Amino acid sequence: MTDGIVRIKQGREKPIRNRHPWIYSGAITHAENAVDGELVNVVDRNDRFLARGYWNSRSQIQVRIMSWEDEPIDDAWWRKKLQRALSLRSELNASGPRSACRLVNAENDFLPGLIIDRYANWYVLQALTQFIDKQKEVILGALVDVTGAENIYERSDVPARRKEGLASTVGPLRGGPLPDLIEIQENSKYLVDIAAGHKTGFYLDQRDNRRLLACLVKHHLAEGSGRAKLLNLFSYTGGFALAAGRFGALHSVNVDASRKALEMAERNFLHNGYEPATYGETAEFILADGFDYLRNCAEMNESFDFVLLDPPRFAGSKRQVQRAARGYKDLNLNAFKLVKEGGYLMTFSCSGGISRDLFRKIVFGALADCGRTAQVVKPLSAAADHPVSLSFPEGEYLKGLLLRVY
Repeated sequence: MTDGIVRIKQGREKPIRNRHPWIYSGAITHAENAVDGELVNVVDRNDRFLARGYWNSRSQIQVRIMSWEDEPIDDAWWRKKLQRALSLRSELNASGPRSACRLVNAENDFLPGLIIDRYANWYVLQALTQFIDKQKEVILGALVDVTGAENIYERSDVPARRKEGLASTVGPLRGGPLPDLIEIQENSKYLVDIAAGHKTGFYLDQRDNRRLLACLVKHHLAEGSGRAKLLNLFSYTGGFALAAGRFGALHSVNVDASRKALEMAERNFLHNGYEPATYGETAEFILADGFDYLRNCAEMNESFDFVLLDPPRFAGSKRQVQRAARGYKDLNLNAFKLVKEGGYLMTFSCSGGISRDLFRKIVFGALADCGRTAQVVKPLSAAADHPVSLSFPEGEYLKGLLLRVY
């Protein structure tokens, strides 16, 4: 099949030349022989080549760019791109036999619509777009060539696929049988359900922040502070609490609205050698709405040395930003009330519609209303295996702040 042609309006070429990977419908004069889910050549009004990408007439983002070079998107191209992604993760020391990492981070690894995560000896693939869905066999072949992968599972069950006219697809692609749980090694040992867990099974993007929290707790306890108390809100399977709890003398309160997530959190604690009889001293697992639990704690004047806020995405589009901002402010306002003098608040937003600057303003507004003082110890972002393309700021979805509160 001959690639279609997409012609760009005069004066709208600059983002493409600056290597932004998305072309919106408003930048396009017209398309010739463009088929949804197939490659197109992007040209300017004088038919000069700008990029090669794939077409989707249903989306506002009608072209996602695969290359700014006039080159074939073939098997060799896929192997080259996957090898480059693997090389980065190897240099980040994220490729041990029981480690877990993001191997391909979609547009940020210059492979729009494709996510590949690794959990020990299993690889999990997400195809987010029609083109990537059609290319799965080619991608799988390249992945096997580059990594030697024997076990590959698909978790193409994200809402974005509906916009592409695709149904959810979940199941084994290579190897197997899939174990019920896979053990990975990070700061602690974690059991991961790649078939049904959030995202592809685990929040890999928080690895560096879990390590940071562990260092803070270790230092806090080394200063002779006695016991420390952590509120781990939206705790999922207990990742932050387990990372911080390795040093003993930490009591974590893990709160989530999912009973299944809390059961897995408890199982993770057991897997790391915690005894059920000591839960009253080391960990609690509370089934509750995060907003309600925070308000109740504030009304009861409870206090914590560390408060961790890692809520789910509140804003999936610009229309939801205002409502999301109110939600983030409410959470952080009540969280500030709970942090002990000199304690820490680690707060996050994973909403793409909330910019880093806006999130900081929201948190500042919550602090001002609370009447307390805080320092930004460190801006926080996704782990290093989730790189962000410098020409694609939209790729920085996870943003956070480590705050010391007085």
